[in-house]
Amino acid sequence: MSDAGGGEQDSVGRRLRENATGIVSTLVTAVWMGALFTNQDWWLAAMLVGYVAVVPITAMLFDDDDEEEWLDEAIDDRVSNRSSDEHEETPLETLRRRYAEGELSEAQFERKLDQLLETETMEDAEEYARRERETERER
Repeated sequence: MSDAGGGEQDSVGRRLRENATGIVSTLVTAVWMGALFTNQDWWLAAMLVGYVAVVPITAMLFDDDDEEEWLDEAIDDRVSNRSSDEHEETPLETLRRRYAEGELSEAQFERKLDQLLETETMEDAEEYARRERETERER
């Protein structure tokens, strides 16, 4: 019975992490609008600090769904044994290029490199893809 409760907490925690930017944006909006409607002088400062600092920092810390889509596509390509063209970029090359172009921070690069190394062999890629599909079905 304690496992079910722990699984439920993990699910709630995962959903909170996945939606952190939206939650923080809503809270920032509620705070500054509440201050505005109650004639507080600091409503503009709350709005500016919230949208210029708090929301972007939250996005940097918690949002990386869009950035992981390329990795999922690369893994799917490996699993489906698509023939690779000579000019097609490998997942590692893509990762290095995106880091060099400044699209990824050092922490994001290292995390994605670890994910890529987890799928180095065909068996690893198939297992990773299977786990991802099961996780998506559970959502």
